[in-house]
Amino acid sequence: MHKDLIQQFQLLLNNLIEEIKAYPDEESLWAVKGDIKNAAGTLCYHLCGNLNHYIGKGMGKTGYVRNRPLEFSIRNVPKADLIKWINETADMIEKVVPDVDLAAPTPKELWNRDMSNGHALLRTLWHLGWHLGQVNYHRRIIFPDHLS
Repeated sequence: MHKDLIQQFQLLLNNLIEEIKAYPDEESLWAVKGDIKNAAGTLCYHLCGNLNHYIGKGMGKTGYVRNRPLEFSIRNVPKADLIKWINETADMIEKVVPDVDLAAPTPKELWNRDMSNGHALLRTLWHLGWHLGQVNYHRRIIFPDHLS
């Protein structure tokens, strides 16, 4: 199961990289339009923060310190820096997840509820997929001529 989880995280993180690369320029990556308030760059930054918090800190004791408000307020981070952080997050997952006891309880101070590490990994995987879809949708709205 560990291998399957890692494979799915890697697949979605690679898809996130491809979505970020598909933006034609830095400006469109951070654009918002209408009711869409979170730009693709914002969602990318948030996803890496979320994974490093719940998996890195919570399960891998990496010492990661999350700044969630910054995840939603930071702007104009270059594509290359976002892609680097996605890759670093993927590396963290490859290192941490193999040693996770899936049946063990996750740290309550992170989730404020009882759940197993396995459940928490599935929730973070779902969260990644959810926001990846939003990034794809955002790109299609902001740059409709690039619908591939």
